Amino acid sequence: MLIVAGHLRVTDRDRYLENCREVVELARATEGCLDFTLGADLVELDRVNIFERWATRAALERFRGTGTSGDLDAQIVGADVREFEYATDIRL
Repeated sequence: MLIVAGHLRVTDRDRYLENCREVVELARATEGCLDFTLGADLVELDRVNIFERWATRAALERFRGTGTSGDLDAQIVGADVREFEYATDIRL
C-alpha cells in the first residue's frame, strides 16, 4: 500500500478546494484508490491538507498521469507532500 500525505500552500484555499472537487471524485472512482481527501487546515488559511491511500504505485501513477495543470498549478505556492510505502495492513 502507498500513502501520500502532506500539505500544499495555495493563494486562494476556498477556490482551490472547489476546483479540486472533480479531482477527488475521479480519484475515488479509480481502481486501486482506497482513500483520497483534500481539506482546509483549521489554523493556517493558505494550507490544504492531503491524504491519499493507494493499493499499488501503479494505480497511483495511472491516476496521476502528468499531474495538475492550468489554474490549479498557478494557485500552488508551496508544498510538503511525501509518499510512504508499507506492506502490513493493521485495522483497528
